Amino acid sequence: MKFDIEYIEKLTKLLTDSSLTEISLEDGDQAVTIRKEQFAQTSSAAPVAASAPVTSDVKAESHKGNPITAPIVGTFYGAPSPDAAPFVKVGDEVQKGSKVCIIEAMKLMNEIESDFSGKVIEICVTDGQPVEYGQVLMYVE
Repeated sequence: MKFDIEYIEKLTKLLTDSSLTEISLEDGDQAVTIRKEQFAQTSSAAPVAASAPVTSDVKAESHKGNPITAPIVGTFYGAPSPDAAPFVKVGDEVQKGSKVCIIEAMKLMNEIESDFSGKVIEICVTDGQPVEYGQVLMYVE
């Protein structure tokens, strides 16, 4: 089996679209490891024994404001229930300690509170999306 660029790109997409943080494959003298960096939101593919290394980077944009990050690994929910209004929307004012979302982990609903007072300028994740520890959920300025 030869690890071609198309195959590595498919693995990179699988990693990006899932809550996995690393995929490693080995076939004889060939090996490939693809890692998703938690904080920079970057995924890279670097074949160990392939003739041409392949990388796929998604750079995190620089933002003004304070990030609210995921304190745990789990699933992001922006509202208390599917038919309820979201806790916050872009443009809403929040106070330090106000609930901004829920992260479900091991069937427990963990309410996430803002560490800052200010206006929500960006929500970086969507409802039902898996999140990693330290991943930016939203920005408040």
